[in-house]
Amino acid sequence: MEWNEGHAFPIEDALEMVFIFDHTGIISYANAAAKKKLEYEEDLCGRRISDIFPGAFKSTGDGFETEYLFGSELSNLVAYRKNLTCFPVETRIIESENRKNTYICMANDILEKEYLNREITHVKQEAEQALKVKSEFVANVTHELRTPVNGILGNTKELLETVQDEQTLKALRLIERCCGDMNKIINNILDFSKLEAGKFTLEPRRFQFRSMLDYVKNQHINKLTEKGIGFFMTVSPQIPEYVVGDELRIIQILNNLLSNALKFTAVGKITVEVVRTARVKDNIELFFIVKDTGIGIDKADKDKLFQSFSQVDASISRKYGGTGLGLNICKQLVELMGGKIEVESEKNKGSTFSFSIWVGVCEGEDTEVTPADDGSAYLFEVAPGTEEDDSDHVTQYGTPENKEALKKNLSKLILCVEMENWEKAEMFMDTIRQLTQDAPREVSRVILRLKMAVQKESYEKVSAGYEELNTFL
Repeated sequence: MEWNEGHAFPIEDALEMVFIFDHTGIISYANAAAKKKLEYEEDLCGRRISDIFPGAFKSTGDGFETEYLFGSELSNLVAYRKNLTCFPVETRIIESENRKNTYICMANDILEKEYLNREITHVKQEAEQALKVKSEFVANVTHELRTPVNGILGNTKELLETVQDEQTLKALRLIERCCGDMNKIINNILDFSKLEAGKFTLEPRRFQFRSMLDYVKNQHINKLTEKGIGFFMTVSPQIPEYVVGDELRIIQILNNLLSNALKFTAVGKITVEVVRTARVKDNIELFFIVKDTGIGIDKADKDKLFQSFSQVDASISRKYGGTGLGLNICKQLVELMGGKIEVESEKNKGSTFSFSIWVGVCEGEDTEVTPADDGSAYLFEVAPGTEEDDSDHVTQYGTPENKEALKKNLSKLILCVEMENWEKAEMFMDTIRQLTQDAPREVSRVILRLKMAVQKESYEKVSAGYEELNTFL
């Protein structure tokens, strides 16, 4: 059937229910969907609209009463079947432009939609409850773990002050190091749990920005010096001396990025640059760049970096350690501070991490800092190495730069072995291995034997491997 208003209006096969009724409330047309949904075998024509929507329409002597607002807006009503059972519908009732006192009602059955919405709400509530239970469990477990770890750490430090035996001291230092690593993992898991549960809050306060960077630098300078990696830090004079932000979390982000840079960089340099990029009212945007000349990653693997419990390669986790939470936590912290974090990297060429955050400035303190203020406007710290280090030539086996770097690291390796500092010896061994990645097979075999000798703490085999490697140099 078609209802005509100057043109064909095919509605008989429409999926939604369609009624046409006049000012008296008498239905003059109902399509097939309406008859089926309302379970009327005979035609609905002649019945009143109040029979279908008794909650919204009331019959009177010569028409109907309603508070329903006619128009194009959708409204939720309750439709009654012939057997007086009902179901929810989404309706739109409009007045015909061509036929005065004639109304067209279009209604969709939303019973299934409401049921699915209830199911979704229920599932969402269950998921939220499960997340809450998980978060509370993780928080409790991490707190419980911290107690025995700190107990072991405290006792170990006391023993280190009294024990004289070198072998025992070595074991105690290993325990101390493991406890420190365990505490870092516990803190990461706790932070991640709070962030995931939405319970993490920043604690902004006024602090001295360059002093904070000095603190970060001093935490890493010893290891940088040991590995012989160049380190450079510059700060724009446009950044005021004092800013308002969560100092501890900014330190956490920088420490994580610098630790990763140190972990994955054997030769070359690490640079840190901080610049001011924007100001809105009493807030400024700071842009941090942390660049290294380390192992880098493929472009296809960049997206994995910021995923929780994810590492680009499982072998990286086995070799370098880590939970895969650090960068995910950094990403969430940066976003909480109104910024974003990105990475550019190339395999065997190094990585550049950059992130922005917003911090507050105090009235009267947003002024440029000049080098004359105390030399702190530009922080420029150099560990062994120069800014002109060509890491491409250093990592390319057989070049003069590569041979020179190998000789230096071999000398440091032997010195550590003679002092029985096997932990540092392993660090220099990793650097040597990276410097010989492109070496011929016979050299790679020597490197492998030397690495095994260091791991087994065999002085004789390390000496033999050292002499054999020197013959290739």
